[in-house]
Amino acid sequence: MTTAPAGPGGTGTRDGSGWLRAHLTDWLARHEAELVTLRRRIHANPELSGQERATAALVADRLRAVGLRPRLLPERNGVICDVGTGERVVALRADLDALPLPDTKDVPYRSTVANVCHACGHDVHTTILVGVGRVLAELNRAGALPGRVRLIFQPSEERPPAGAPVVIAAGGLAEVQSIFALHCYPHLPAGHAAVRTGPITAAADLLGVRLSGPGGHTARPHLTVDLAYALGRIVVELPALLSRRLDPRAGASLVFGAVHVGETHNVIAAEGYARGTVRVLSHDGWRVLPDVVPALVRDAVAGTGAEVDVEYVRGVPPVINDRATTAILEAAAREALGPDRVSEAEVSMGGEDFAFYLQHVPGTMFRLGVGRPDASEAVDIHQPGFDVDESAIGYGVRVMVHTALAALATDR
Repeated sequence: MTTAPAGPGGTGTRDGSGWLRAHLTDWLARHEAELVTLRRRIHANPELSGQERATAALVADRLRAVGLRPRLLPERNGVICDVGTGERVVALRADLDALPLPDTKDVPYRSTVANVCHACGHDVHTTILVGVGRVLAELNRAGALPGRVRLIFQPSEERPPAGAPVVIAAGGLAEVQSIFALHCYPHLPAGHAAVRTGPITAAADLLGVRLSGPGGHTARPHLTVDLAYALGRIVVELPALLSRRLDPRAGASLVFGAVHVGETHNVIAAEGYARGTVRVLSHDGWRVLPDVVPALVRDAVAGTGAEVDVEYVRGVPPVINDRATTAILEAAAREALGPDRVSEAEVSMGGEDFAFYLQHVPGTMFRLGVGRPDASEAVDIHQPGFDVDESAIGYGVRVMVHTALAALATDR
């Protein structure tokens, strides 16, 4: 039977909520500035996907300082750490890597690494989970943690090969019953959260098409292969063709980000290429894309005479939030933030490798508001000027701690 966490009128002894009401606000008052300092240190020293060794070492050091026993992944670029004891295990995940972008902000914690920046908020995700680990360690020492919470700090969320499968291979999901994660969302103010049952992010794969032909003079296209025309057919026709091959409810999207052919006005090139992403919101759609898309590319080029080479690279599956775990998280977020500060999240066509965990255990990702009150308009993630309202760190700790306790208290 599913039970909600004890509310203000309950005893709170079984699930730790009584301890939270008495201590969490005070804990944050004492430690929030320290967490902000940690976030700024991580932000100023970003590391790209697969290279997060210094960040992982810093996280492990902060966890050891409160008596926890973190273990590093084999490549020493990620951390797994259990808090508490018992057979029931709930996992919480954060990501460590930064993006290959310049940091254009004029702030004291601006990135010190050229063309590397935490422009997706992973520094915030990591800091929040460190804070959660420290709160849970105190809760455990007080005898009020009714199970185990596994903290997962993973590498390589931003770039394939994804880091989640590495964590899973290292035993990160062993004994785990459910898993939760958050993602910074600059379009909501700090202190707010957005949740959603079902698809919240899309599967995201990479498509590369290379065409070749003999090349020649634009005055005599009949003696060569017009690769500009052939690429044009691919770019224009392929998205429409794909929409007719998949269930429209799958939410498929094919967009090209790079198209190149030729160098001058009167020469038909001998080679050209197009590169893009293929996204879809359903598991069934994602399953068939590697067969459907290359076939459609060849159909679009048929008759032009061009030689075609298609590279289809698997990215990440869609994140499809489980109904039961989403209900747990939503109730916990309302308890942590207030009922009027939790809304329904929109679907994003961005990709997230949190989806790999959901192939093994039920779980939910939610969006944490980090919008800055001094900003005239929100700077979106993956932009060089992205920054957050750092008060969101404390709110994130609140939601994740409440969620972990609610999940541990469910179905026991």
